[in-house]
Amino acid sequence: MLSVLVFLLSSHLRADDAGFRPIFDGQSLSGWEAPEPEFWSVEDGAITGRSTPKMPCQRNQYLTWARGTIDDFELKLKFRISGSPKANSGIQIRAAIEPDGHAVGYQADIDVAGNWRGALYDEKTDRRALAKPGQHVSIELDGKRNSTSLAESRHDFKVDDWNDYHITCAGPKITLKINGKTTAVVVDEEKAHRDLWGRLALQLHSGPPMTIQFKDIQLKRLPLTDRRKKIVLVAGHPSHGSGQHEHNAGIKLLTRRLQELDGVIATSYHDNGWPEDSTAFDNANGMVFYADGGRGHPVNKHLEKVEALTARGVGMMCIHYGVEVPRGEIGSRFQKWIGGYYEDRYSSNPHWDAELRVHTDHPVGRGVEPTSVHDEWYFNIRFRNEMNGVTSILEATPSDKTRARNGYPPEPYPHIIEASGRSETLMWAVEREDGGRGVGFTGGHWHRNWAIDAQRRVVLNAMVWMAGGVVPQGGVESDPVTEEELNRDLDKKGEMVRVKVPK
Repeated sequence: MLSVLVFLLSSHLRADDAGFRPIFDGQSLSGWEAPEPEFWSVEDGAITGRSTPKMPCQRNQYLTWARGTIDDFELKLKFRISGSPKANSGIQIRAAIEPDGHAVGYQADIDVAGNWRGALYDEKTDRRALAKPGQHVSIELDGKRNSTSLAESRHDFKVDDWNDYHITCAGPKITLKINGKTTAVVVDEEKAHRDLWGRLALQLHSGPPMTIQFKDIQLKRLPLTDRRKKIVLVAGHPSHGSGQHEHNAGIKLLTRRLQELDGVIATSYHDNGWPEDSTAFDNANGMVFYADGGRGHPVNKHLEKVEALTARGVGMMCIHYGVEVPRGEIGSRFQKWIGGYYEDRYSSNPHWDAELRVHTDHPVGRGVEPTSVHDEWYFNIRFRNEMNGVTSILEATPSDKTRARNGYPPEPYPHIIEASGRSETLMWAVEREDGGRGVGFTGGHWHRNWAIDAQRRVVLNAMVWMAGGVVPQGGVESDPVTEEELNRDLDKKGEMVRVKVPK
């Protein structure tokens, strides 16, 4: 036990000192997953993949890091491989994971014989070997390759012993090093096939019996290059009835639309609130929280982390219940971070048909048509004094009947009724003093409304703007949402109701 504690402490200190964070605890496969887990175990503080005559590996096996995706990063680890000269393994980076667990995409190769050790391979694609050991390869837009030899790639590989692998991905450039020597460099500009983000996985290759081990696995996020912006979207736990507060399904739908955009890296987390991935926000430009709020808001227990992120200019957006937090210190911070918040007994939350008016002179309002949307639109938000720095994006005027039927608690508020005829702000944006941006959007109760083009566009506009990106003059275009997609990823809570596209 003492040796394990020393290992964990030393790994933690080394990671923090260099900006790296451990993503393997040295004890278990917590945070890792495999379709056939019998091939994987932890031995002597190392992830171990093994095939034997009694348990042959008839198809490639992969152990995937389940807590996040990777984009621009540095990865450091130690590996040890043993078996016949045909023994083969690899580290999958920015990979797509198929339903059967097979990883597709970039692979930093490992083998006993040395024919592929330190090469970059494109697993399960027609491109196959991108750079053999000792090569620097530039891949042009049309797929044409230009190759030169590296000056020094000898890495003094140790058979049946521990070796260091260091992988760096910065935009289209991928650099592989073994034992401190650069073995391959690829600059992949073939946009039709390159991957700028994806999953991390470890491979056990099919074939003769072999053993591959990995330890001291540490990840460091790098700031994105090429003017790209990274948006981290966080979904809260299941809440309300089916088709309502579908945080997971809504975040995944919006993430898919963002991933279609050039210049945007979008990654989503559904860990019932705060991500388990300790590196999630390290190189983020913006963060989105779609979750239950109030005393259960996922940010409440991470105020100093969010304060540090916003202080360096990271944008922040909250959706629906996510704009509500307790008044006092947390409320004051939300006024600073996103311009305002829903305050219990001050703000109002009835369900009503809002005839939305759009402020199209702001980038978030670009290309958004006025429309009517039925939702639980919050209003009378506790904004900064005199709306200092806050710009209304969506407004509507509640009827007197709407003002008299607050959602919860179900009783009218005199100060809401007395404001009869006043236009209310339902979505807003703020440019902060720290250089970052904030957005609050009070719709999003009904999952079906993500199929409404105007709502989806204004929210996607807001996410791009909040992260410091440029919103197109006509707004963010996105594919229509089908009924099939609306019903994908729904939380299982009570009686399931099929969600239909609004007419």
